Amino acid sequence: MSNTDFIIREIQQNDNAELAKIVRSVIVEMGAPTIGTAYEDKATDQLFETYQKEKAIYFVLEIGKKVVGGAGIAQLDNFDGNVCELQKMYFLPEARGKGLGSKMIAICLEKAKEFGFESCYLETLPYMKDAVKLYKKNGFQNLEKPMGNTCHYSCDFWMIKDL
Repeated sequence: MSNTDFIIREIQQNDNAELAKIVRSVIVEMGAPTIGTAYEDKATDQLFETYQKEKAIYFVLEIGKKVVGGAGIAQLDNFDGNVCELQKMYFLPEARGKGLGSKMIAICLEKAKEFGFESCYLETLPYMKDAVKLYKKNGFQNLEKPMGNTCHYSCDFWMIKDL
């Protein structure tokens, strides 16, 4: 299956349950904590509603009619500045290693620029090595400490990219 079989589209309300399952299954698969991560976020069950606000968008990756991942952009929580956050980027195994992560990041960052953000922040876990490699390849730089307060205290690897 080539990555041309995949489509990236904006989230719809009926994507919520499937995306919540994907986010939680990837967190468990990676051995990440279920507390202090997106696993326990109320927003994880209501992604469509969460992104129905100004300067926020969430994209879904699908093949055929099957949702296999997603990622979003929104203002960085509890931060006074023109910084967005790349949020809830999770792909099922069948969507990995095909260049789709870079495509998704490019689409999200393009939208972030349209919204007028100056930089994009993200949080992850240091042992999510493929994710870290992907972010570095796409121009994100390591940060010494977190920005804002996302309440994801278990995510202790922070990165930023100027737009």
